[in-house]
Amino acid sequence: MKDKDLKNARFRRKMQRGMTSWRNKLGKPEFNVKDFQLEKVEVDIPGLDQVFDNYRIVNISDIHLGQWITPKHLEGVIGLVNDLKPDMVAITGDFVSYILDDVAEDLESSLKKLEPKDVSLAVLGNHDHWLGAEKIRKILRDCNIIDISNDVYTLKREESQFHIAGVDSVMLEKHRLDVVMGKLPEEGPAILLAHEPDFADVSSITGRFSLQISGHSHGGQFVIPGLGTFIRGPHFYKYPHGEYKVGNMVQYTSRGLGTNIFWFRINCDPEITLFTLKSV
Repeated sequence: MKDKDLKNARFRRKMQRGMTSWRNKLGKPEFNVKDFQLEKVEVDIPGLDQVFDNYRIVNISDIHLGQWITPKHLEGVIGLVNDLKPDMVAITGDFVSYILDDVAEDLESSLKKLEPKDVSLAVLGNHDHWLGAEKIRKILRDCNIIDISNDVYTLKREESQFHIAGVDSVMLEKHRLDVVMGKLPEEGPAILLAHEPDFADVSSITGRFSLQISGHSHGGQFVIPGLGTFIRGPHFYKYPHGEYKVGNMVQYTSRGLGTNIFWFRINCDPEITLFTLKSV
């Protein structure tokens, strides 16, 4: 890490701890279900066998545990996710922000409580790599969550297959779509988990994915009704929040759960997303 980057990282860790201390002095906020908005999204998946019709995927993204999201918040969110009775849970990166050691135990404790019918899958985000990708991956393994960064997971029902692929952080150039395409079977529909939403411009060109699920942007955290967000950054300039059509692929960008440097949102509630897949 360069000296400038190291200084920035130290400053942000100090700032995060300072803001956490200030919050604790005021009283730790309790989990309130009204703080989190459930978005329901139906997506047509061409070639999806009837046996997978109405398959339910719950996505959470950008937990950033230790920033605005406290362990109590995350416990509550996990409860909401389980109440939706998902077939699959998909987590699209940035589990933490600038500090891991302070929250690692709480992160693992909460994620272990996920109860999908089939499987929990995840990809990493840029913050996860900044704080130690292998540490995050160990937590995922201990929680029985499968990391599919640059990998493919295949669901099987009777004679039918459905593939969930993932790419590692695009922002940090860890993604290897070529490796993913080499692992992806030719038969059976596929969707993609990618932390950074603007990667849709690349993934859609393959013609192989019906849906890309992303986070990274936090929805901009500030949304002007009718105009959207004016806060856009690297890899979320084009697709900052919500549903888009990119070629023949649906791109969906979650507003995520947590926040980054600014611990507040305006017209941009934290989001849990329920995808219902339809066979067509």
